[in-house]
Amino acid sequence: MKLNNPTVESSLFSSKRKIFNDPVYGFITIPHELIFDIVEHPYFQRLRRIAQLGLTNIVYPGANHTRFQHALGATHLMTNAVEVLRNKGHEITKEEALGVTIAILLHDIGHGPFSHTLENTLVEGVHHEKISSLIIHELNKEFNGELDLAITIFEGTYHKNFLHQLVSSQLDMDRLDYLKRDSFFTGVSEGVIGSDRIIKMLEVVNDQLAVEAKGIYSIEKFIVARRLMYWQVYLHKTVLAAEFLLTKILLRAKYLAQAGEKVPAPENLKVFLKNTFSEVSFSPSSDAFKAFVQLDDFDILSCIKTWSNHPDFVLSYLSNSLINRKLNKIKIQNEPFIGGYEEDVLEKASKKFKLSAEELFYLVYSGEISNHAYSKDEDQINILYKDGSVSDIAAAADLLNISVMSKPVTKHFLCFPKELDQ
Repeated sequence: MKLNNPTVESSLFSSKRKIFNDPVYGFITIPHELIFDIVEHPYFQRLRRIAQLGLTNIVYPGANHTRFQHALGATHLMTNAVEVLRNKGHEITKEEALGVTIAILLHDIGHGPFSHTLENTLVEGVHHEKISSLIIHELNKEFNGELDLAITIFEGTYHKNFLHQLVSSQLDMDRLDYLKRDSFFTGVSEGVIGSDRIIKMLEVVNDQLAVEAKGIYSIEKFIVARRLMYWQVYLHKTVLAAEFLLTKILLRAKYLAQAGEKVPAPENLKVFLKNTFSEVSFSPSSDAFKAFVQLDDFDILSCIKTWSNHPDFVLSYLSNSLINRKLNKIKIQNEPFIGGYEEDVLEKASKKFKLSAEELFYLVYSGEISNHAYSKDEDQINILYKDGSVSDIAAAADLLNISVMSKPVTKHFLCFPKELDQ
């Protein structure tokens, strides 16, 4: 309903300029009434119940922050970045500023329970960015097309490419926030970055984001911090053991449900346990989409507690292991496991648990993990010199290891119950 009274309308808008006390940045402000309305929407409120770091709190007890907090933090950094670029003479209209801010606000709205942990378990083959795009389009219908510009920026089709880079690139507001935020809540100081310094050094050259040369050391630290956070937090061996365990629990529950076994779960989770959805079938009109936007960490954890008493040995064993933090042993090394080591572990597991080869799949498993701090093949981080020349950070950095970090490091892992390591 349109308000005709300017005084009432002004009062309504001003009441939506909320202030949040964020533990990382202090007081941050919702910059526009439309952003407030989006934050209030159930699709966005769901992010309060999605852990930013999956099961990382199993290792770092303080890591209980959510995608909701991260989205607001990235939005705060975006408003700062827009102001900096405007002050340096780059034209960003009010509409563009609102569009790019909404794009970063909603960049993670498609994450499922426990963020990345279950991305290829509940909805196979459908990336969270695709789901985010679907949800944003649905929100746009509800808001009568007011998100049109935000969508073109989010999807990279807007004619000002640097706006998309602020949302999604190797130096976007997403990464600047999550590194600083994850470092704060885990207590891992190696992840602390100078986000304010980096934003103040931002420039635009030929429609590409760049960083003034005097900010090069902040960028070097940013890349090093990302590398260290991956090994110390995101790919910490115990975190991996917990997240692999969670994945196996859902896969087992899904197998049993599709085999006709009774697997207690709320309706919004049963949809994913009993069916397999592709990217084509995952449309806004599908049951999968309607269930997904109601699904969160609480649904999964509640089920795992129930499944710890399930008559299926594998499901109950795995569920009890996670609930009581009896995690698998995980061995990580640079080279693949050779000499029949994995086969020996499988044989031990078969004798101890009296399970079939198909059932042992859930208890003993191997794979690869990769750490890629910086890629020269993606949108490069450009360094702008006073003479107007531009160079990729890998070539410009004083630290030799920045160039080395552009190469992915792959390691091999083997997971199995600890009682077999005797």
